[in-house]
Amino acid sequence: MFKFKVDLIKDKNILKALILFAIPIFISNVFQQMYNTMDTMIIGNVLGDKSLAAIGACGAVYELLIGFALGIGNGLSIVVARAYGSKDEKLLKKSVTGSLVIGAIVTVVIMIISALFLYPLLELLNTPANIIKESYSYISVITLFVGVMFAYNLFAGLLRAIGNSVMPLIFLIISSVINVVLDLIFITQFNMGIAGAAVATVIAQGISAILCVIYIIKKCPILIPDKECFKVEKELYKELAGQGLSMGLMLCIVSTGTVILQTAINGLGYLTIAGHTAARKLNSFCTMPVATMSLALSTFVSQNKGAEKYERIRKGVKIANIMSICWGVIITVVLLFSASTLVKILSGSSEPTVIDNGALYLIINAPFYAVLGMLLNLRNSLQGLGKKVIPLASSIIEFLGKCIFVALFIPSLKYIGVIVCEPIIWCFMLVQLSYSFYKNPLIRGYKNEVNVLNEVGNN
Repeated sequence: MFKFKVDLIKDKNILKALILFAIPIFISNVFQQMYNTMDTMIIGNVLGDKSLAAIGACGAVYELLIGFALGIGNGLSIVVARAYGSKDEKLLKKSVTGSLVIGAIVTVVIMIISALFLYPLLELLNTPANIIKESYSYISVITLFVGVMFAYNLFAGLLRAIGNSVMPLIFLIISSVINVVLDLIFITQFNMGIAGAAVATVIAQGISAILCVIYIIKKCPILIPDKECFKVEKELYKELAGQGLSMGLMLCIVSTGTVILQTAINGLGYLTIAGHTAARKLNSFCTMPVATMSLALSTFVSQNKGAEKYERIRKGVKIANIMSICWGVIITVVLLFSASTLVKILSGSSEPTVIDNGALYLIINAPFYAVLGMLLNLRNSLQGLGKKVIPLASSIIEFLGKCIFVALFIPSLKYIGVIVCEPIIWCFMLVQLSYSFYKNPLIRGYKNEVNVLNEVGNN
């Protein structure tokens, strides 16, 4: 039925199925990351270190919004994928309807909260006085149109839930090109500053969302709700809200920890902020392969849970973990020789503080990308199995860890404390998630898997 569909349930070659499904998601993530990276590169090269620091100072807030949008979209799509795997078309359509309703409500709430508390939040983050107004001019535009961000992630998630990861990629490529063109026009021709970059991002993401809707209407009737689907079913909405909000809250808690970490970074001077901003953008690209595989694994686990194929789930997680380890080795070698050059190119800076700090961040973090990949695989797999509390607990560990570093270690270690903060926390998270995942009777290999699932329940 779907031209670009990958069969995650029946394909005997699990590695092949995961890779075919993950490749379009990976490329999509690359282009989505280009929204921010091109903003960073153009701003750094055209407007200078001060403006680069301004966009970096609100970067943690942006990541919080992105994380929440992705979490909600992915969480809702997990329920849709489960219905698709069980071949229950009526339930699938009702799940889509519930996802749209919940997404709309969350969007309005976020817009109201942002309008009231955004500037005070930047002040609370110790944003330097010489860049706070510029930071606000960027992030206020993003939050005003946060619904655009939610819309694309939700519609793309619905398409992926039924095995179609290619079309969201195509639409994102189109909008990414538009974003780059608009960046150059608004910043270099219209002199709109970093606010111009925000406007370009919103327009480009809006186009990708509209293209997703048009495709769904024309090619994916299974995702189009009937009138009767708008009748609220308490249990279904409870599951959708629980899955979506738990995953959104999970990523939001992680991002809140990053926001708190940003308060310590903002106190180290604008050159350190600029170097960290460039390094974080490059870090996002470097971790993208493992993040993409974990996202693909979430849909894989959800569909196979719906089809009651638990042995296949175990094999899929094992394959994804092996791939994460391999990537960790490869990227460590690559960054060892190229980190300084990449930071210099991206930032457009010749300041040693910017380049050296950014490169050091990447070199120290690289060996731990394998750890990050495995913890993401386990966390998303638990989400795919319907677990809500356990993955949320891992995000709380990360949040508390960042709070401890900001309070106890970064004041004395300075930027080195910032660099080692996340890798150390990842190790603790991996231990917690490994125990939770592999102690599950389904994962330990019980034969009567359906009965065991009922006994275990949704943690």
